[in-house]
Amino acid sequence: MKIRTVEYFVRAAISSLRRNGLMSVASITTVALSLLILGMFLIMVLNLNNMASVLESQVQISVYLNDNLKESEIRALGDKIAKTPGVQQATFISKDQALIRFKERLGEQQGILTTLGDSNPLPNAYEIKADDPDNVRTIAQQIGQYDGVENAKFSQNVVDQLFSLTRMIRIVGIALIIFLAFAALFIISNTIRITVFARRKEIGIMKYVGATDWFIRWPFLIEGIIMGFTGSMIAVILLFQAYSTLTQRVYETLAFLPIIPKYPFLQIISVILMVVGMLIGATGSTISLRRFLKV
Repeated sequence: MKIRTVEYFVRAAISSLRRNGLMSVASITTVALSLLILGMFLIMVLNLNNMASVLESQVQISVYLNDNLKESEIRALGDKIAKTPGVQQATFISKDQALIRFKERLGEQQGILTTLGDSNPLPNAYEIKADDPDNVRTIAQQIGQYDGVENAKFSQNVVDQLFSLTRMIRIVGIALIIFLAFAALFIISNTIRITVFARRKEIGIMKYVGATDWFIRWPFLIEGIIMGFTGSMIAVILLFQAYSTLTQRVYETLAFLPIIPKYPFLQIISVILMVVGMLIGATGSTISLRRFLKV
């Protein structure tokens, strides 16, 4: 395609945007609002997914050892546990460390332990972290059968509920994003269709004098891309401002929440929204124009 031809298409697109000023503003506003909602849901779903992944990674297996094991046997068992497929980390917790932790959990009520005297009923143990949360059950069952292991436990109900919740968040999130993308495409294509309808006579005349479909289509395509890009930029600016404020508040008041840092997260979201905005604008123009090219 010649540069002059490209210049003509761009000038025609910009001229159309100016000529239909109010309608162009309405279309850009629609794109901005649609992508803003889409971006908000995308950020929310990705943050929920991140929180779910962090919670999953914190699921541990507690392996309690028999009291009659010697130190060498405990170390040998620890080596065997560490080499078990799927085990990422195995940390030894002695009886004394377990008692100190227990007292800390009891807080002001730790006085009830005075009845135990110097005895310590808690067993030696290993705390195990799996490389994949889905392997927790299999690893616990395997280690529970090792000689010298009294019991291998994990919060089965909590893990099941957690996995169920994370699966639901991911499925609902993907469904919402797809739905909003199609909703944005529907709204934009209908908005652009109004512009095309207003120029249907001009399009008909161009067809009758021999203009090709692509010669007619390009200015509308560029117009849609410009509207999609402009709308996406507005949405990106608003999302940047809102997410920056949100992360700042969370860091100040709820620092324990595993919220995704804004860089490079927002930059990636911005690129996605701009690409989606231009694609939706171009697709909306193509869909809207198809009927009027059949002369």
